[in-house]
Amino acid sequence: MRGDPTRWELLFADLEARIAAEEAVEREGAVAELTRAEHASIPATDRLRAVVGAPLRLELLDGELLDGRLLRVAATWLLLAGRGVRGSVQHLVPLSAVAGVLGAGRHAAPSTARADGLGLGTVLRGLQRDRARVLVRTAASGTTGRIARVGADHLDLDDVERRDAPPRLVPFSAILRVSEA
Repeated sequence: MRGDPTRWELLFADLEARIAAEEAVEREGAVAELTRAEHASIPATDRLRAVVGAPLRLELLDGELLDGRLLRVAATWLLLAGRGVRGSVQHLVPLSAVAGVLGAGRHAAPSTARADGLGLGTVLRGLQRDRARVLVRTAASGTTGRIARVGADHLDLDDVERRDAPPRLVPFSAILRVSEA
């Protein structure tokens, strides 16, 4: 007496379908884990580099909102072109002063320029050499002046409004932004 071949075929097909479903779940889990691991390796600077030239909004640690077009991104700072009272103004913003960014998108672009490694001090020394008039904003205040000296972790700002005022020492860690004044 022969068994029913259809029944056995259905049994093996069911087993094969179960194994295929388990393998698909494992593959999906592995892909999801690899995707999470890849995302975990992407720094914020790479995300921001992907939107250089685009408009975005920065929320600084003190709650100030800066809207503008992203011009440059380095390891520790970014440069934003915004609108001021007198027209276009550029803001140098330490990444440590950024509480949030709207408009960054989901893509990333790795650093390709040597200048991306320039530290905040190097850029501030450039502003010092140019004798640029700047507004230095901290959580406590904003002071307009010229950068007199740039140390390893601070700057000295000469107040242009009050010539008799002593230079103001501002630690880099306190700077929320340095803007054209």
